[in-house]
Amino acid sequence: QVQLVESGGGLAQTGGSLRLSCAASGSIFSINAMGWYRQALGKQRELVATITSGGSTNYEDSVKGRFTISRDNAKNTIYLQMNSLKPEDTAVYYCNADGLKQRSYNIPRAYWGQGTQVTVSS
Repeated sequence: QVQLVESGGGLAQTGGSLRLSCAASGSIFSINAMGWYRQALGKQRELVATITSGGSTNYEDSVKGRFTISRDNAKNTIYLQMNSLKPEDTAVYYCNADGLKQRSYNIPRAYWGQGTQVTVSS
């Protein structure tokens, strides 16, 4: 059984900062990429940032220069440092682990966390 547990969401003011964490636990052999997605009320889920096991990162245009994703492979944990927050960053943020194998011979699959609310007040 694999679980992704997010933490660190909450309320921030415009221009403020928050740091999200996501830890993958359970029987894990390897994870290809991990990332953060968000879904605002009434909108589709969108990619925020991803990071591969090798450290390559990818960001959605609106968060470039403000958000930083990082990863601790030994702990199967990723972080999202969010600075200069804007009201439009308000959403439920979901952690994703893509290409996760529980055993070396398993077919890789994706897992999702339960989501953490981020609210930015104007």
